[in-house]
Amino acid sequence: MRHVAIVGSGPAGYYTAETLQKADDIAVDVIDRLPVPYGLIRTGVAPDHQSIKAVSRRYEGTALTDNVRFVGHVSVGSDVTIDELVGLYDAVILATGAPNDRPLDIPGADLGGVIGSAAFVGWYNGHPDFADLDPPLGAPGVAVIGNGNVALDVARILAKTPQEFGGSDIVAHARDALAASAVRHIQILGRRGPHQIAMTPKELGELGHLERASPRVDPADLPPEGDDAMLEPGMRKSVTHLRGFAANPVAKPVTIDFDFFAMPVAIEGDGKVQRVIVERTTLDADLRSHGTGETYAVDAGLVISCIGYQTPPIPGVPYEHGRGRFASDDGRILPGLYAVGWARRGPSGTIGTNKPDGARIGEMVLEDIGRGAGKAGRPGLDALLASRDVVPVTFRDWRRIEEAEVAAALDGNPREKFTSIEAMLQATGR
Repeated sequence: MRHVAIVGSGPAGYYTAETLQKADDIAVDVIDRLPVPYGLIRTGVAPDHQSIKAVSRRYEGTALTDNVRFVGHVSVGSDVTIDELVGLYDAVILATGAPNDRPLDIPGADLGGVIGSAAFVGWYNGHPDFADLDPPLGAPGVAVIGNGNVALDVARILAKTPQEFGGSDIVAHARDALAASAVRHIQILGRRGPHQIAMTPKELGELGHLERASPRVDPADLPPEGDDAMLEPGMRKSVTHLRGFAANPVAKPVTIDFDFFAMPVAIEGDGKVQRVIVERTTLDADLRSHGTGETYAVDAGLVISCIGYQTPPIPGVPYEHGRGRFASDDGRILPGLYAVGWARRGPSGTIGTNKPDGARIGEMVLEDIGRGAGKAGRPGLDALLASRDVVPVTFRDWRRIEEAEVAAALDGNPREKFTSIEAMLQATGR
């Protein structure tokens, strides 16, 4: 029997498991720190994007096969080390994603009210690490730093009415806090221009259909319309949305302003954020942004930085600090140790990008391990965890958690997520 451990139960982990489980004589353990599977699908994808979250049904199909096992509530590093896993399994695949925020490296970034998008998204999605975040929503202004889809998600969630969250799985503490929010002006700050955004047409289009919020673009920020012909079709559709926002501003109680050529250079406030100092930029021939020296202030009681993510390092595992990912030779880190998904590539691509990545790494592992080395594998892990009084959460346990969440849902919503590990464990019936 060949034994493979996958650390991380998000898309990259389950796509890799899907390839591996089709092989003969193999047992795959999917290990996760949380008692619940699916990683980014559960705690990263916006709660009002249920069609995207539906991909978890595919992962469930893999999880329910005879040779794949979910090993939840086991922390790699404290409950078991990487070296121990490599000793127990023919291959260990790191599919830990990139759950940490890239730091916002400007003066004042440590003020109260400056929050990374991983924390803010985790808060409204019910991630146990961020359930107690309590973001300040009492001031009218919010600055969202970044020009990608995460910035759009953050702005949209801040702008929605309680009724617009119907059918979503936004958690109760976020639903209540947003309903009482004083936020009226959301400013999306991007260092470059409309032709350099990383925003997709669907996400941009959603902003044009919000009940109480209106997106606005300064026509002066838009390049000549003829220049759009040089863009690839998806980007051209995105820029067409921006042109529509510029041409048809609608008066609504909440505004979402796209502020292009705007580089935050400092955050100021008396113990907590009160304003962002922004420098106007210009682009050179290589489309890199440069400050012009012209600055202005954006009033904000909350700043959310959406400038990217990084994989947390693991002691003893080679790491590329500049790129925020594990150092690997196309997925091979060390003998018996691999990386897949964002842990391998860095935080780029969509959820679907992890499917071919997982298949390729899975096939690589099968080729490398041959018929296996007779390692202890699954029974060895069970014995080690038992000796440390660590009781893993099984997929059957997860189904009990899921059933309890579904039963607690508001009418029309898919679930009401537990936001603490204790509540999750209690729901398993232990």
